[in-house]
Amino acid sequence: MKSSVHDCSIVSLSKIHNRAGNITIVEGDKNIPFKIERIYYLYDIPGGESRGGHAHKQLHQLIIAASGSYNILLDDGENKKTITLNRPDFGLIVVPGIWRELFEFSSGAICLVLASHKYDPDDYLRDYEEFKSYKK
Repeated sequence: MKSSVHDCSIVSLSKIHNRAGNITIVEGDKNIPFKIERIYYLYDIPGGESRGGHAHKQLHQLIIAASGSYNILLDDGENKKTITLNRPDFGLIVVPGIWRELFEFSSGAICLVLASHKYDPDDYLRDYEEFKSYKK
């Protein structure tokens, strides 16, 4: 798997401002480069906890800080990059073959994830050494 942390990118999502509040719309295959098959979100994360700690073989994701902020460590087996998400109108596209760890969640943070595939346990690489072998 040749993917690199440089293949992951921050995307600006449309923000429609109204005096009654803002709205951001995400449409699969329109303003993100994949069809959305699954949506989930992480919340009520205790202070000091981290999430993620895995990679995917096929899955693409758009990760959004719907509320609050957190950091994401991206790792392609050779290069590492840390991204901070803290605005609901920006998201991080994570391509297959990238190890990710989410950490330093602010109080009340909500991590919204839009995924290209339904849950498949066989798509996960949960052991870092296995991930590094997979990347070779």
